[in-house]
Amino acid sequence: MLQATNLTKKYGDFTALNGLNLSINSGDIFCLLGANGAGKSTTINLFLNFIEPSGGQATINSMDVKQYPKETKQLLSYIPENLMLYPNLTGLENLDFFCGLGGKRYSKEQLEELLAQSGLQPDFIHQRVSSYSKGMRQKVGIALARARGAGVLLLDEPTSGLDPKASNEFSELLLDMKEKGVATLMATHDLFRAKDTGTHIGIMKEGVLIEQFKSEDVSFQDLEKLYLKHMHN
Repeated sequence: MLQATNLTKKYGDFTALNGLNLSINSGDIFCLLGANGAGKSTTINLFLNFIEPSGGQATINSMDVKQYPKETKQLLSYIPENLMLYPNLTGLENLDFFCGLGGKRYSKEQLEELLAQSGLQPDFIHQRVSSYSKGMRQKVGIALARARGAGVLLLDEPTSGLDPKASNEFSELLLDMKEKGVATLMATHDLFRAKDTGTHIGIMKEGVLIEQFKSEDVSFQDLEKLYLKHMHN
């Protein structure tokens, strides 16, 4: 479970995140909506312990990420907007390398199965990543999350720049992870994807979570109206 308690991040006089309170349980997909600079990426970076909070606490499975950085990182996988893979290695070789860094070893057949389960076309598993589309690279990221047995998935604009087909395929993978009990926090600009995939939606503005609700409680049209109203105020 992910939990933010009065989580705050300041840079001098500027408050990037102001008193965030948030809980994400196993099987939840929480989508954070907001304009650039709203505090979405700051929230994810705080859970990753990439930056230190100015106040409050971020916990994963009740462990403070600042106090237990190694233990909490072992529980999660992170897929940024542009996943960095080694372009001269194949998808399988990248997966093998990053699994090895985490202390896990899989056979060639197991790695192939992990990539296939994550939607990577069989013809590309043994091709260099330099030939991959962005959507294919994101699927390698999902395969790595599967391989790590991650209970928490942190996503920062993972569908940005994907075509509709690739974006839909990525959403299907997230729903599959949801069924396996993974808790997901996704920062996104994509209202449709948030409504279609998310179990919960939050709207952020100027470092404040101004709305949060279950996605089933709002239609897409009402979500769009609500989002635009907050962005224009």
